[in-house]
Amino acid sequence: MILLRLSITQFGAPKTGLLLILLWLLASCSGVDPATSNRTEQSLEERQANLMMVSAAHPAAVEAGLRVLRRGGHAVDAAVAVQMVLGFIEAPETGIGGGGYLLLHQSDSGTTSTYDGRETAPAAAQPDRFQVMGIAMPLALAIPSAAAVGVPGLVAMLAEAHREHGRLPWNELIAPAIALAETGLPMPLRLQRQIEQDWSLRLFADTRAYFRSQIKGKPAVLRNPQLGQTLRLIASQGTDAYYRGSIATGVLQRLQAARWGNSGMTPADLASYQTVKHDAVCRPYRQWTVCGAPPSSSGGITVLQILGILEQFDLRSMEPNGVAAVHLIAEASRLAFADRNHYIGDPDYVDVPMNRLLNPAYLRQRAGLIDLDRAMGKIHPGDPGKRVEIEEVDVQPETAERGTSHFSIVDQDGNLLALTSSNEAPFGSRMLSQGFVLNNQLTDFSFNPTLDGRTHPNAVAGGKRPRSSMAPTMVFDAQGTPRLVIGSRGGSRIIGYVTKVLIGVLDWDMDVQDAIALPNRVERGRGLELEAGTSLESIAPALEELGHEVSIVPMTSGLHGIERVAGRWRGGADPRLDGVALGE
Repeated sequence: MILLRLSITQFGAPKTGLLLILLWLLASCSGVDPATSNRTEQSLEERQANLMMVSAAHPAAVEAGLRVLRRGGHAVDAAVAVQMVLGFIEAPETGIGGGGYLLLHQSDSGTTSTYDGRETAPAAAQPDRFQVMGIAMPLALAIPSAAAVGVPGLVAMLAEAHREHGRLPWNELIAPAIALAETGLPMPLRLQRQIEQDWSLRLFADTRAYFRSQIKGKPAVLRNPQLGQTLRLIASQGTDAYYRGSIATGVLQRLQAARWGNSGMTPADLASYQTVKHDAVCRPYRQWTVCGAPPSSSGGITVLQILGILEQFDLRSMEPNGVAAVHLIAEASRLAFADRNHYIGDPDYVDVPMNRLLNPAYLRQRAGLIDLDRAMGKIHPGDPGKRVEIEEVDVQPETAERGTSHFSIVDQDGNLLALTSSNEAPFGSRMLSQGFVLNNQLTDFSFNPTLDGRTHPNAVAGGKRPRSSMAPTMVFDAQGTPRLVIGSRGGSRIIGYVTKVLIGVLDWDMDVQDAIALPNRVERGRGLELEAGTSLESIAPALEELGHEVSIVPMTSGLHGIERVAGRWRGGADPRLDGVALGE
């Protein structure tokens, strides 16, 4: 009855029958995320290069980036071209209606920094944004509501990085995406399957009109002239067109016309959006230094905590797909996620004890909680510098989030770039404006504004950035020479995906492509997930004997990375997607 009253009074949603259908379809279909099955494997020579390289989720995006690099463009120039093309081709996952994190290493200065282009909540947002009568609303109802849409940050982030480092004109970098959007290209089979298998898209006018209509032709052609026109405005007028001009007006009009949910977004929210620049968060891991994105993303700290715990064990002696390694990585992940969920939020609103969470002595203490012969029982966050566990505090389960895209770039001057961007759920809020998907990133906030009697670190607040799991990551050797650039798609599973590759390359001496292809294993406080259809299925009974709650699930990561081996660049692209790694 609460849901029924909610649908009529607050959200103005359809009648009861349609509401129930909507909830069921969104709950069952929003995770539809098919892997690519027809990708041609690249040879070692094809994914090696001397000077420059791009690894991304579609060959057209990779080629757009390489064309920029061939002209002498900076890695940031190439990133603008790659991202804009991906926003057209991977529209369910990423685009100018969302946000992301750009990790950049400048070879001349040796500095590594993060551009935080995460979406922000409107200034009017309140902590109970996703509650009704004190009860958290179902995620399936929140996703396609105007309340879920944050102020997009991707365009501002790219523009800020380009102002600081770009060598080529902004408008020329967007031209490849404009051309593709207006002329079209054969629709990727993975995108076709995403559209065909997600029945919830039929319920919303925007997704019916664009995505569903795209698969009616045989063969299917992906074209978006409306997006092309929007990109032309951004190319000629820059961020003013997006945040203060006609594009901003169109976004606000679309939110006002939403079937349910109160956005509260105003022209001032868009016009005042600011990219935040931070130093990367780095710590040693064995003989390397690993760097990632600091809060508002939890990805950097959580990956580093997992590695800091694993550093206490001899991973090198363990079989990558064996019970011992999977068990150990899962336990380290559980401990790190407990701290993540207890402490991490937007640092402009929350005091995140970053240095204490990464303190070597604390991580050794946390590692001491792991039993190699038995899964731990209840997991608790720690209190760095005081006690290894706060036993009176239980872990809050991580919400299920998906979506996102990642690419990695190395330019001819040795500058490294890793960019992860997202609409949050595949197809975002199910709302489109001027040819692009509007994000549902505000559902990454906690729906419950309190945690253990205090304000939740990830509670909604006006202007606040929701906690993210995006984890663009770089690794350097003891001399500061680049070793690896990596990142992934996949919501809160990103942390586990990236950790898998880091361990594969650094501990098991694997080629980056082989490390990416390793079966996925993820523990984010929701039980141990093993990738369906892989060799890990055979060890599930043994892991259950150790006390793990095991589930076998499809896990379509989107890992794209570049490593430095014997003086050359070597790329890797996730075989679960359509991508490639190419260079010269």
